[in-house]
Amino acid sequence: MVNGKAMLISEFARATGLTADTVRFYVRRGLLIPGTGGKGGRNPYQVFGDEHVQAARLIRMAQSLGMSLREIAAIGREHREGSLSRERSIEIMRAQLGRLEEKAAELAAMATYLRAKLAWLEGGEQGPEPDFGAYGRDAGRGETSGPAAALPELA
Repeated sequence: MVNGKAMLISEFARATGLTADTVRFYVRRGLLIPGTGGKGGRNPYQVFGDEHVQAARLIRMAQSLGMSLREIAAIGREHREGSLSRERSIEIMRAQLGRLEEKAAELAAMATYLRAKLAWLEGGEQGPEPDFGAYGRDAGRGETSGPAAALPELA
């Protein structure tokens, strides 16, 4: 329901900016659980409301934070079952923040390498060529450690 109105899949897709195929995929994966309408015979229409619009926005936000659909589905299941405690939410957020911080360090190392490589090329290739490996070591080589390692495996 957008503004209190129930929506079929095409309306819901437009309201959320998703494609109908993506909506169907999210439904199959258990990320969205629509209601059913009285029409449609053996295959009743899927009906979406405001809560589904909010859920779709949360799914997209969680994806942009680097979470997998599998993780998002598991968290959604915990939430629906009422077992997503404040402590668990904090644990999930800390772990994801750790992942993002590691990724930020990797990206910063890549940018530093590119700056050095550009300076070397623009300077006529004088001196030793910058070695990406030296920059990658500074970023932890993408190994998962610290807070990100604390994210429990979500089934």
